[in-house]
Amino acid sequence: MFIINLTYKTELDKVDEHINDHIEFLNAQYELGNFLVSGRKIPRTGGIILSKVKNKLELEKIIDKDPFKINNLADYELTEFIPSKTCNELNFLME
Repeated sequence: MFIINLTYKTELDKVDEHINDHIEFLNAQYELGNFLVSGRKIPRTGGIILSKVKNKLELEKIIDKDPFKINNLADYELTEFIPSKTCNELNFLME
């Protein structure tokens, strides 16, 4: 499992030009079962995505399709982790 930490590297107006395409990218990844949760940071400096993709190289290939990556709007930091404890509602995350 990975935490994807996006940090914008341009003005928000440029990010907003591509936000609909980014949302379509996210929707496709949810449909494929690759992403579990996503959202904006506060303050709005980027976003966070929780991904259940197990292979870092595979995840990097997925991220390469993100319009924010394609248009050089954000940096991506990937943090891999193994869930060891969760609430009952999120037990499905346990490996």
